[in-house]
Parts: sequence; C-alpha cells; structure tokens
Amino acid sequence: MGARGASVISREGPLIANIVNHIYYIDNFIDDIAVMRDRRARVPRARRIQREGLVSTDVHALFVTHTAESAPVDARPTVEGVKRKFGYVPAAVGRMATSPQLLKGFLAASAAFEQTTLDPVDREIVVMTVATRNGCHVCVAMHTATLVRLEAPPEVVEALRAGKPLPGARAEALRSFTLAVMDHRGAVGDEEVRAFLDAGYSARNALEVVLGVGAYTISIFANRLIDAPLDPPFQAFAWDGAGG
Repeated sequence: MGARGASVISREGPLIANIVNHIYYIDNFIDDIAVMRDRRARVPRARRIQREGLVSTDVHALFVTHTAESAPVDARPTVEGVKRKFGYVPAAVGRMATSPQLLKGFLAASAAFEQTTLDPVDREIVVMTVATRNGCHVCVAMHTATLVRLEAPPEVVEALRAGKPLPGARAEALRSFTLAVMDHRGAVGDEEVRAFLDAGYSARNALEVVLGVGAYTISIFANRLIDAPLDPPFQAFAWDGAGG
C-alpha cells in the first residue's frame, strides 16, 4: 500500500468508526423501545392511567361494578350468594368483588359479628358509630334502614346519624366505648372500660365491639376507596355527613 492509500485510511478511519458507533447506538435505541413497549403491554391499564395521567383518576375507571357474571372467578360464588340474599347485587359489593379476598373477608367478619351476644340494635349502634366517625354515606344509609326495620326509637336513629350522644345511659355507654376503641386504637382507659361494664355490658361484649369495629372498618375504607354509590332502595336514608 502506498503512502497516499495509508493517508486516506488514516483520514477516513475515525469517520467510519463514528458511523459504526452511531448505527450501533440507533440499533440499541430501537431495541430499548421494543423492550419498553413489551413492558408497557404488561402493565394493567388502571395502573398506567393513575401513574401516567392518561385520564383523570376517576374511580369508575379503576373499580368496575361487577355483576355475578363479570366478577373475578374467585368472587362469583360470593356475589351470587349476596344476590340470592338481597335479590340484586349492591353496587358496593359489585366493586368490592374486584378483590375476592376483601369481599369474602368483610362478609365473613360481618357474619361473625352478627353472631355475637350483642343484641341487634346494639350491633347497629356499633356500626353506625364507626360509619359516622369515618364518613361512610353508604354504610350510614344502609344501617339507618336496618334500624328502621328493627323499630329502633327515632331519637336514637337521629342521634346516631348526627354523631351525638344517645338517649339512655346504656346505649350511650356502648356508643362511647366504641368511640374509645377507635380513638385509642384499642388501648381503652380503665375508667372507660369500667363505665362500659357498669352499664351492663361484659368483657365478652367489649371484644365483640372490637370485632364490629374491625369488620366495618374493612367495609367503610373499601367503600370510600371505591366511591361506592348508594343503591336506590336506600336513597330515602341518604346521609351527607351533617347528620339528621
């Protein structure tokens, strides 16, 4: 090879190397895009909506109101059981069915609470106290309907909806103890426990209140997360958080 040929190679060598590097960079970039697209396809749409702001994070886009037919397979027997009991699938149940375990867990806990030694109105006092404290409009409406069905005194119902002291020392002791369980995260003071027992309740009842608080905290937190709508049968008992 002559001197001229060597000179040309020495001039063009860096240029060729740069072109090769540039082609290699483009090739890698295309590969990266393909990988990103593959990963993106695996991300559930609801998560991408929330993470990337594709649309507003409307809960209706995140939590489907399932029917017995559209619910996840694991939830279908539970949803069908609720439908047989009520004659329809409440919207809250339809949305909770997105997580079969949550729906089953709540229904199992609430069924256990129904079997406690607290009488039906006492159980509703616990539920309504938890519901009003945590602002669950669906729960308040549904359990107002239950209290009316149980023929609870109207003044008791009104006080519960308003989050105010109840008429009658025993009922108020139960409401106060329920609030104490929530406020102190279970570490209720001796005086509050004694007031509860002096009102005629037992140590067993105290733990049953804890069960009720736990069961309906699941329901209330879920209902608030999924923005559960109020079903037509309970519209007459709608609650806006202001009581009454």
